[in-house]
Amino acid sequence: MGENLKTFLESKGVEFRILTFNSKTVTVKDAEKALGITKDKIIKSILFMDEKENPILAIVTGDQRVDERKLAKVCNVKKVRKATPKEVKKHTGYEIGALPPVGHNIITIIDRNVLRNNVVYGGGGTVNSLLEIKTVDLKKLANAVVDDIAD
Repeated sequence: MGENLKTFLESKGVEFRILTFNSKTVTVKDAEKALGITKDKIIKSILFMDEKENPILAIVTGDQRVDERKLAKVCNVKKVRKATPKEVKKHTGYEIGALPPVGHNIITIIDRNVLRNNVVYGGGGTVNSLLEIKTVDLKKLANAVVDDIAD
């Protein structure tokens, strides 16, 4: 699926890099070690499901967690839950730990702390790659709402 991400980004004409590693980069700790940077410059793209089984993509910095109550409130739904690995694959085409923050036709909410960075690193489409992207492009490509969703 990494090629699909690359094709999508190239079609949008934005600057990006997909960095490939010999080891897995599925966790923030893995990415932090591979890149030699702090957690706040790494982003987590986490798929949630609302009570009607609609997918919602939440993006937070690597040093934070998604507050499910805040996310539900921003999305104007009663509650959300983390998607199962099977649901992530079904709705995005990607595995957990490889899920890129862009290229999906899914409601996307970015925590405002993500935008403190000019550039962030997130899932690159495979379990051993990371996407480097400017936050301004991330927000635009994801057609995202920016709000406070972290705890």
